[in-house]
Amino acid sequence: MSRKSMYGTFVEGMRSGWTLGTMQLLPNMVMAFALIQILNKIGLLEVLGKVFGPLMGYFGLPGEAVTELLTAWLSAGGGVGAAAGLYTHGTLNGTHVSILIPAIFLMGAQLQYVGRILSVAGINSRHYKMLMLIGLLNALLSMLIMRWLVL
Repeated sequence: MSRKSMYGTFVEGMRSGWTLGTMQLLPNMVMAFALIQILNKIGLLEVLGKVFGPLMGYFGLPGEAVTELLTAWLSAGGGVGAAAGLYTHGTLNGTHVSILIPAIFLMGAQLQYVGRILSVAGINSRHYKMLMLIGLLNALLSMLIMRWLVL
């Protein structure tokens, strides 16, 4: 039985991290960033801002921030990419991003986790809605707390 050297373990970890970053995280972030740019170009970002403005205003956010939450629900990396796109566009500022970051990771990638974890673990599908709701409520609560802390 061979023992791996510290160097070999380090290199293996680097390869694994590189693969994770380039094959899983980066595509989601680029997709979300591009989605924000497309929504902006076709004028849908402004429409979403007007429709969701009153709701997102409770959290101290512009209405367009709802796109970040929707992409975060699909993928945490996508949520980060959407936030970067909105920040680059000038829709979000540093305070807005500070309010959104905890929500990204509290509800991030829930849709992916249904297939990857819940179904594999044999969790009855009737519990999925409640589990999703708990993640959403955690995210909303975190945005209220962050609004109180940063504003």
